[in-house]
Amino acid sequence: MSERSAKRGFASRPGDAESWVKTTDAPARRMDDAAAFTARLTIDITSALRGRIKVAAFRRGITVADMLRDLLTREFPADPGAPS
Repeated sequence: MSERSAKRGFASRPGDAESWVKTTDAPARRMDDAAAFTARLTIDITSALRGRIKVAAFRRGITVADMLRDLLTREFPADPGAPS
């Protein structure tokens, strides 16, 4: 009962250091004010609008989240007199 199984789990370490420290080819995420703190925003929209948003983001080659963050940042710019 107290003996460990020889079967390796899903979180087991790879055998060699190269595969353990391998870097990805994915582009780095944007590092701006949003990187310091993010909050989730939930809104109710129709499925038709959701579809149009997803198609627009796909055509622009960006994620829906990035597209909407940019839109909201343009629509609601930071107040220069407000504390950061």
